[in-house]
Amino acid sequence: MDEKKFNKCMDRRSFLRSTAATGAGLILSPMVLGQTARDSKSGDEINVALIGAGDQGKVLLTACLKIPNIRFKAVCDIWPINRNWVSKRLKAYKHTNNAYEDYKQLLAEEKDLDAVLIATPDFWHAEQTIAFLNAGLDVYCEKEMSNTTDGARQMVQAARDTGKLLQIGHQRRSNPRYLYCYEKLIKEAKLLNRLTAVNGQWNRSKAACEDRGWPKGSEIDSAALSKYGYDSMKQFRNWRWYKGLGGGPIVDLGSHQIDIYNWFLSAQPRSVMASGGTDYWQEHQWYDNVMAVFEYETKSGIVRAFYQTTTTNSSNGYFETFMGDEGTLVISEASTRGTIYREDWVQEAKWDKWVQKGYISKVGGKEKLNDKEAVVDVRASVPAAAYELPVKMDKPYHQPHLENFFDAIRGRAKLNCPAETGYESAVTVLKVNEAVAAAKKINFADEEFKI
Repeated sequence: MDEKKFNKCMDRRSFLRSTAATGAGLILSPMVLGQTARDSKSGDEINVALIGAGDQGKVLLTACLKIPNIRFKAVCDIWPINRNWVSKRLKAYKHTNNAYEDYKQLLAEEKDLDAVLIATPDFWHAEQTIAFLNAGLDVYCEKEMSNTTDGARQMVQAARDTGKLLQIGHQRRSNPRYLYCYEKLIKEAKLLNRLTAVNGQWNRSKAACEDRGWPKGSEIDSAALSKYGYDSMKQFRNWRWYKGLGGGPIVDLGSHQIDIYNWFLSAQPRSVMASGGTDYWQEHQWYDNVMAVFEYETKSGIVRAFYQTTTTNSSNGYFETFMGDEGTLVISEASTRGTIYREDWVQEAKWDKWVQKGYISKVGGKEKLNDKEAVVDVRASVPAAAYELPVKMDKPYHQPHLENFFDAIRGRAKLNCPAETGYESAVTVLKVNEAVAAAKKINFADEEFKI
C-alpha cells in the first residue's frame, strides 16, 4: 500500500465523534479490569518494537505516534514492502529503528526494548507472544488472541509465569463511550433494567472483501513463504480466509463485538448454535457469512444474543443492540450510533433524574407514524423516546487501548483487556465455527473458560 492510499485509509478510520460530555463529572477510570505491572518502568519513555507491519500494524503505529514518550526501536515483517515502508515512516518521525524479517533475530539483537506490539496473523500470536513474555517484555497482542484455544491458554499461562503484562487488542474495552455505557448506564443507572436480548452485526460489502493482491515483482520467494507458514502469496495476503491461519470473518470481525456481549452481560455463554457457509466466496476455506445465537445465563435470567457477519453487502454496517425490559442501547465503535431508548410504558420521570445529572440528554419526543391514515395493529408497541450519550471519542479507535497498555507498564493503570479476558472471548468466538461445522447446538463446559 502506498503512503497516499494508507493515509486515506487512516482518515476514514481514525475518529469517533459524538456530543461533548457535560455536567456528569465523566472522568472514567481506565482501571476497569486486569492487572498492573509488578515493577513500573522508572522512566516515562517506553521503547517498543512492532511485530507485523501490515494493515493492522500500521493502524497501531498511527495511533502510537500520537502518544507521548513512545519510542519505536525496531520493526519486523516478513514482506519487505511492509517492513521497509514502516521503517522509513518511523525514521521520518525521528524514531531510529532496525528492520527485521524474523522476530527471533529481533529478539536476539534488540537489547533495549520494554514492550512489543504484535499485529501478525492469528496463527503466529501464541508463539511470538510467549517468546517475548519469556524474554521479559510486556506484550500488546492484537485479537484474535490465537486461532486455537490451546494457543490462547498457553499465552495466559506464560503471562502468569513471567509476571509480565499481556494486553489483548479488543480496543472497545478502552473506548470511553463503551466504558461509559457499561459503568454509568447499565451498572449504575440501570436504565435498561433487566437485559433480555442482544443483537449485533458486522456487514461488509463485496468490494471490501475482494482478495488482496500485491505489486508485480514484490513476491516473497516460496522458501520464505513456506518457512513462515504460507503456501502462496495469495494465502499470505488473504490469510484470514484459510483454516489453520485465521478464523474467517466471524473471528476477524465478530470477536470485537461478541467480546462486548460477554462484558456487558457479565457472563460467558452456556451454548451457541450457528449457520454459515462458503456460499459466495467459494474459493475460500472459511465461511463468508455466519449467523449465530448464544444463550447466556446471567444473574437476572436467560439472555439470548444473536450475531451475524456477511461479506457481500454492507447494509447498516456494524453495531450492537442491548435490549432490556425498560430500555434499549444501540452502540457502535463508529460515531453514527450511540443512543439509548426508553420504553414507552416506563415513566419519563424515572429517566429525568439521569437527564438532570447529565448522564443522558433527551433528543426529542416519541417517533410519529409516517402515515396518519394507517390502521395500527393493536399489538404494535408505541415507539420509544430517544436519549443521547454525553460522552465522546475523539481519538483513533485503538489509541485509548494502547494508552491503557502503556499506563499499565508505568504502573499507573490496570489492563482493560488482560490475557484472561481475551481468553474468555477467544473461547466464545472460536466455538462459533465449530457450531457451524457441527450444524447443531453446542454447549460450553464451565471448565472451558478456566485456566
